Amino acid sequence: MKKKIAAGLIMLLSMAFLAGCGQSGETSTEEEPAEEVYPVSVNGIEIRVGETTVQTLLDAGYSVTVSEMDSNNQITQYEIDPEEQLEAMSYYSGASMWITDSTFAHISMATTGATRMGDAVIARLEFNMGGEPEEWGIVSLNGVPVNEINQKKGHEMFPDFSIYDYYMVKYGNEYNYSLHFSQQNDLLYKFSVERDYDVDWNGDGQ
Repeated sequence: MKKKIAAGLIMLLSMAFLAGCGQSGETSTEEEPAEEVYPVSVNGIEIRVGETTVQTLLDAGYSVTVSEMDSNNQITQYEIDPEEQLEAMSYYSGASMWITDSTFAHISMATTGATRMGDAVIARLEFNMGGEPEEWGIVSLNGVPVNEINQKKGHEMFPDFSIYDYYMVKYGNEYNYSLHFSQQNDLLYKFSVERDYDVDWNGDGQ
């Protein structure tokens, strides 16, 4: 479940000094505009990947679970303990949350400092819509219910996404998005929102 975020945050400092008799110098810096975060809502609970904590889901009454397989290939599912202490600069995946009997989301979480699991930030959400499309409206993407987002609507909402057959994707500087549309009813039935973290996928943190 745990993948450590590789160390190595690079701080760039730029300083300019202008000296002159009776004159004051000014420096100007141009910052790259912040990348837009498209929020997700579940039953009116807004989730902003990279900002919202796992505790928000728990406070809303949702059960966040993890499944593990033992040596006999038996799968055990258990609820996460929000008080469990997580390591600093770490990435945890493998959690899930059932929204209805047929719709669920996979959840990954990340930490900067050592913290309780409930205070870990949601780093990735992947929604899988099941059952009747009428039920999908409890989940919304950027303010629009999922059962109202077909390919045409998706193209209008996200004109900067790359478009493929029944699929849209965007890889930004910080955030990645993928949208999958059903070939049966043309509706969005699976999508993910992910914030990039500098993760050591070898798991040794070195």
